Amino acid sequence: MKTAIDRLYHSITDVSKMIGEEQHVLRYWEREFPQLRPQKNRAGNRVYAEKDLQVLRVIKRLLREQRYTVAGAKEYLRTHGLDLADVPAAPDVVATVEERAPQGVEPNQRERTARELAAELRSIAGVLRQRVGAR
Repeated sequence: MKTAIDRLYHSITDVSKMIGEEQHVLRYWEREFPQLRPQKNRAGNRVYAEKDLQVLRVIKRLLREQRYTVAGAKEYLRTHGLDLADVPAAPDVVATVEERAPQGVEPNQRERTARELAAELRSIAGVLRQRVGAR
C-alpha cells in the first residue's frame, strides 16, 4: 500500500493531517482563495496535488504565522503573487539536510544547508518545467 508521501494526489483527510488544519478550514480556504483549486475525482472527492499543498502552506503561513486576515492574505497574494520561495521546507528536505550535514554542525549551518538545498530543488524544478514545456 502506498503511503501519503508516495502518492501524486492526496485526500482532504490526508491533507488536513499534513497541513495541520481541519477539513472545513481547507474547504473554506478553497472558496476564499482562487489560487487553491484542487481537482475532484470521479466520486466528487477533492484530490490535492503537490502544487495545492504548496499553496496551502503559503496561505497557512500568511494567516497563522504572519497573522494576516483572510482579506489581507487575499490582497497580499493578489499583489505579490504566490511566492513559493517562502514555503517551509518539506519534511523530506529536512531529513536530507540531516543526512548531508555532518554531526556536530551548528543549527544555523543546518538551516543554511536546508535553504541551499531548497533553492537547488527549486532550480531543478524550473529546469524540468522548461523541458516539459519545450516538448
